[in-house]
Amino acid sequence: MSTHLRTPEVGTEFTPVAVDRLELGEGVRILRDGRVVLVDILAGRLLSLPDTPGAPLIELARLEEPLGAVAPLAAGAGFLAAAGTGFTRLAPDGNLISRTSLPDLEGWPPRRMNDAACDAQGRFWAGSMAYDAAPGAGALHRLDPDGTVVTVLKGLTVPNGPAVSPDGATLYLADSAEGTVYAYDMDPATGALSGRRVFFRLAPGNGSPDGMTVDDEGRLWSAVWGAAQVRCYAPDGRLLLTLDVPAQQPTSVCLTGNRLIVTTARYGLPAPSPLDGAVLSVPCDATAPPAASRTVCS
Repeated sequence: MSTHLRTPEVGTEFTPVAVDRLELGEGVRILRDGRVVLVDILAGRLLSLPDTPGAPLIELARLEEPLGAVAPLAAGAGFLAAAGTGFTRLAPDGNLISRTSLPDLEGWPPRRMNDAACDAQGRFWAGSMAYDAAPGAGALHRLDPDGTVVTVLKGLTVPNGPAVSPDGATLYLADSAEGTVYAYDMDPATGALSGRRVFFRLAPGNGSPDGMTVDDEGRLWSAVWGAAQVRCYAPDGRLLLTLDVPAQQPTSVCLTGNRLIVTTARYGLPAPSPLDGAVLSVPCDATAPPAASRTVCS
């Protein structure tokens, strides 16, 4: 499949889709109803894009803790969120319904949830990291459909962008601090991971891979923090496309069917440019399924 995989067609000019500029925009996802949602992590805000371009983002929920990412619950039942130091279920109106804590990881520094996504079987994969990004203090966790929480991988630093191939047999995970995206063989039935390998690695000074998505043809799209780029890779790891983004810190990507949506961040920038922190959009012909949903557990 990857030998003759075409390079997607993408426009040349990114434009902001809302007036807002976010501190740490992340986790952009398209839902089955066509809405595009995202988070402002440190502000604990869940947002959706406005119906009118250039209007303010619509606040769906505001938590009193960092909000890393959400996955939709089936039948419009709200959202499952990677938030604080565990998992939170949110009602459609944004109210908190329940919490599930991470397993006790003795001796770990203070940490928070980061990026997260559901796979087609409803397993919720979520990274956690130390507030100070201490090396090796990050981990990847899995919340199974029966409510069991498993810490799958330890020794990470800044886990980002869990994303799954269309056949469910490969899970991609970035460790942004290492500048590396890893690919794992995944058993679609059980979620067991094996066969870790480097999918791509960026040289020091060339940015850090951040939020990711996989399109319908198996191409991996990655925001590149610090490099003002989005990159698109073939399933065999070949770089197909590099897009220049008019913001220094792209954080996550989403394909709507006719647009590429990119979140960005102002966090840590001493002199942000006008589009740092904006949610940006550009025409794009690549397609991807909507965010996988999760059945509500009792």
